[in-house]
Amino acid sequence: MLALPSIWNLLISTAVFFIAAWYIRRYLEEHGIPSGMTRGLLVFVLASLLSWGAGAAVDWMREKIEGPQAAVQTPDDLSQLLKTMGQARP
Repeated sequence: MLALPSIWNLLISTAVFFIAAWYIRRYLEEHGIPSGMTRGLLVFVLASLLSWGAGAAVDWMREKIEGPQAAVQTPDDLSQLLKTMGQARP
């Protein structure tokens, strides 16, 4: 099931992306790899993979600390809850 990422996932993965892109670009520059579209794409893909991995690690740690998230309610569950509470569905 698709779950929305936590705010920590977004913050950490964004920071990791920019830091990784800077280090990868610096590493390739030190080794004399010429700047171009292929090098830019390589930096983007590697930084994206590191960022995705960091975000996954953050969500994994959050789940280990807080436990699994509750499932999202379906409209049927919502209508049943509203009936139980005595309210009409808007």
